[in-house]
Amino acid sequence: MSVLKAKRSESKAEYINKANAIYIHTINFLSRLSARYSRLLAGTISTLAGEVVDHAEKANSIYPSDDVRRQLRERHLLEARASLMALDVHLAHCYSLMQLNPAGCFQTGSGAPVKASEAKKKLDHMAEELGELIDAENALLTNVLKSDKDRKTK
Repeated sequence: MSVLKAKRSESKAEYINKANAIYIHTINFLSRLSARYSRLLAGTISTLAGEVVDHAEKANSIYPSDDVRRQLRERHLLEARASLMALDVHLAHCYSLMQLNPAGCFQTGSGAPVKASEAKKKLDHMAEELGELIDAENALLTNVLKSDKDRKTK
């Protein structure tokens, strides 16, 4: 039997879902870069997004039952958060570049460029959505680190 949506609580492993969402949104965001910028920036940024997912998955697969596992899990959580913060900075740089020519980031179904004002709104929405995901993931990772630390002291 499933739980009603209103009665559901946040999963302890929600940071995995957020990490995956960040990866998907990042790739979608990067697909808006022009070819000349994409060659320079997309590889590094997508690697950082992948590191967030990888380290979150690794941390989630380790149950902190002893000191060695606890330290390894903590290391992966810290690496995930460090990659997340670096990703945030790199995406801010991308956003600044895209703001130079927002109309070049979007096309209509027929391939024509979208008007600059509409493109700017779309770009702002994408950046804000990604920023909110990054903030939520940072809070989730911080909470897991705190929870693990509290579990250790009990």
